[in-house]
Amino acid sequence: MNTLAVKLDPHAIDVSFDEAAVHIVLADGREISAPLEWFPRLRDATPTQRCNWRLIGKGVGVHWPEVDEDISVSTLMRNH
Repeated sequence: MNTLAVKLDPHAIDVSFDEAAVHIVLADGREISAPLEWFPRLRDATPTQRCNWRLIGKGVGVHWPEVDEDISVSTLMRNH
């Protein structure tokens, strides 16, 4: 019997949005999402402001400098 050993890596590598949620892709291929209602600054931001993000702590979180918002990957994962 073969088993695939998956190494979990909960570091963010990419961010995207749709009309209702923020989506964060993790290094191991998982994607976590959260409603924009949880983040009023991101909800009210322009698409350009939402696209201006950077990883913090080598992917432990994401920062949006124009709207002064930070999201921690571990916090989102605890809320799922």
